[in-house]
Amino acid sequence: MLAEAAAAFGLLASPARLHIVWALAQGESDVTGLAERVGGALPAVSQHLTKLKLAGLVRSRREGRRQVYFVDDPDVVTVVRLTLGQLTDRAARPPARPA
Repeated sequence: MLAEAAAAFGLLASPARLHIVWALAQGESDVTGLAERVGGALPAVSQHLTKLKLAGLVRSRREGRRQVYFVDDPDVVTVVRLTLGQLTDRAARPPARPA
């Protein structure tokens, strides 16, 4: 279990892949829309999606000519949301004064 968790966290350690998972947690998208949402180059976003798919974190389905991507694991969405929420809260707090 620890090896699987480390592999998943390893994939999410990339800011680009974390941003992609975060964006997909907000709603499914095709690669073009996703690249626009995360501000990434289309080929790079496509490569990141391939890695996330191989790891089982993201899935896709065909809609006509396009592939629509979505987060396959709601627990991953929970972890990402909790982590980003905690970091946002921490950044909003005033710095602690030394005693």
